[in-house]
Amino acid sequence: MKVDFKHIQAAHCENGVTTNLLKSRGVNQITEPLAFGIGSGLFYIYIPILKVNNGPAIAFRTMPGLIFKRTCKALEIAVVRKTFSSKQKARQFLDLKLSEGRAVGCQVGVFYLSYFPKEYRFHFNAHNIIVYGKENDQYLISDPVMENVTNLNSYELERVRFAKGSLAPRGQIYFPKENSLVTDAQICKGIKSGISRNVRDMLRIPGPIAGVSGIKYTANKIKKWRTDLGIEKAKLYLAQLVRMQEEIGTGGGGFRFIYAAFLQEAHQYLPNDKLLEISQQFTRSGDLWRNSAVQAAGIYKGRLSSQNDFDCMGDYLLEIADLEKAAFTALSKIKW
Repeated sequence: MKVDFKHIQAAHCENGVTTNLLKSRGVNQITEPLAFGIGSGLFYIYIPILKVNNGPAIAFRTMPGLIFKRTCKALEIAVVRKTFSSKQKARQFLDLKLSEGRAVGCQVGVFYLSYFPKEYRFHFNAHNIIVYGKENDQYLISDPVMENVTNLNSYELERVRFAKGSLAPRGQIYFPKENSLVTDAQICKGIKSGISRNVRDMLRIPGPIAGVSGIKYTANKIKKWRTDLGIEKAKLYLAQLVRMQEEIGTGGGGFRFIYAAFLQEAHQYLPNDKLLEISQQFTRSGDLWRNSAVQAAGIYKGRLSSQNDFDCMGDYLLEIADLEKAAFTALSKIKW
């Protein structure tokens, strides 16, 4: 059994799954930037008390699953999402949907993905793929971050669908309930609601750890890491920052470039030139995130180690925080 499905490569897994699943159900206007923006995917949070891979929890995007959920809700598309306690029932439900001609999204763990290069396999359970068919014991896989389609046997797929640890997927499966025709008016409405929610998430969440406040909070912490943690632990924390920034999906810089592209595409539906101006600010932010990753990598690899080097790293993030605060504030002032 095999669904008539077209694989389109994307920069980020959930954006790609959202885009590919919606296109397969008739939503031809959707693109990766539109899915990311309508789904309010841009975010930042630093949680020092929560450890992931022996480093602080840092995220540059919203919680897994929300981009698909929010995009579909904004476009008035009903969805089905299920998790399972039984591996057998999870497999049976997947096979049933494939037999009905449906491509489905699955949340999986990265560590045991056999087609991933070994250097990219670590314990991260919020990766997203599409299963679009089954031939004998081989499930046909569209992983949006890969150039071509691939496959996993039943054991391999079950293993990643039921990976253990933080954000355990529990066999999670999701898909649009039915084919949909989406109007440009719905796209416009989704763009506005997506921008409004992202403004809220980056500017108005109380406390110091989320949004632009969280970026500034992290910057000031980094300047103290060398003294408070010692050089070796501080290097590991910076490695964690770079891993979450540049290796999980598109991370810090890449997400900012996608958001810049979203604002450019939004301008085609809502022709306010402010969107193009603000898009350039997010491109600049993406450049700064990439520069900060190079600085952090230099410290981690031992090429840089002085307090001035840590201060420089912190200063990158302070500049980013100011830039993104100005950009989101400008977005909040647009009159539609």
